[in-house]
Amino acid sequence: MGTVWRAHDELLDRDVAVKEVRLPSVLDEELRAELCARTEREGRATAMVAHPSVITVFDVVTEDDRPWIVMELLRAKSLEQLIQEEGPLHPRKAAEIGRQILGALRAVHAKGILHRDVKPSNVLVTEDRAVLTDFGLAALEGDVSITQAGIVLGSAGYIAPERVLGSKASPAADLWSLGATLYTAVEGRGLHGRRTAAAALAALTSGEPIPMTKAGPLAPVLDALLRIDPATRLDSVRASLMLTRVAAGGSAEEPLTPRRPARPASPIPIPQSPFVRRPAHRGLHRADPPAGTVNVPSPRQERKPGEGVHRKRVEPRPAPSAYARFKATVIKLCLPRRFWPRELRKRG
Repeated sequence: MGTVWRAHDELLDRDVAVKEVRLPSVLDEELRAELCARTEREGRATAMVAHPSVITVFDVVTEDDRPWIVMELLRAKSLEQLIQEEGPLHPRKAAEIGRQILGALRAVHAKGILHRDVKPSNVLVTEDRAVLTDFGLAALEGDVSITQAGIVLGSAGYIAPERVLGSKASPAADLWSLGATLYTAVEGRGLHGRRTAAAALAALTSGEPIPMTKAGPLAPVLDALLRIDPATRLDSVRASLMLTRVAAGGSAEEPLTPRRPARPASPIPIPQSPFVRRPAHRGLHRADPPAGTVNVPSPRQERKPGEGVHRKRVEPRPAPSAYARFKATVIKLCLPRRFWPRELRKRG
């Protein structure tokens, strides 16, 4: 619903992308003016969203009675071009793109903005990220729907069933469109393989089963996102978790990290050896002190060094005096050896 032009910002001397929003010719002047004002308002609101997967909006201007959205110019291919050139994407690659675009949707939904036109041509894929662009149909949540005039804004095959039936847009409708976009990415074709807008819209509301032959681990995510009833559709938090798991190479339902073993409800008794002696007082319980009494611990006395250690005391032998030595010498000289005292005989 518009054309994107490459332009040059003369004021800031930079290249930009300019989206020319083309309104349906069946709209009356009042409704056209309302849509132009709302597009300008939502473009400025989108400019306040800072997210790596949300296109940066520089300005919104009105010229020739229609809005023009000035955005950043990216060196990227649209997801639609990528599918046409490379064929169906691997489920892991599609899941990573979906994870990033879902992050963009959550960021704009937090500001009360609905995209309303999520499709492969509005997803740009660079070397390191995926970016959601083209907010030309964005609307505030709860705003008066333009479908009151009998017109459904969006792209056939990527419009949620409730919107086809006349309900107003909602965050759940954007999630359905994301699921349809990822389905096209992995299967290489749109939902139900219909090529005409009428056939695609009829298939959405008929409840026909969705065939999946190449989705692999991404199939549970797509099945949950593409549910007809928005009340049972996968929410953004759960969808982000499942897409992260698939992008990491796992299953959509398995935990990201291994679970810790659960602790038993009661401690496991440890068997004791029959040879272990049990205390004799086992089974006896210490009586509680009577009420009103206070247990005061006795002061702990410090032990002095050596106190409490019993050792055999050895009395020191005094050294012989000079007189005793002189006396022993005289006895040795005057008396025969057999008359010497026993102590002197041992010494001699």
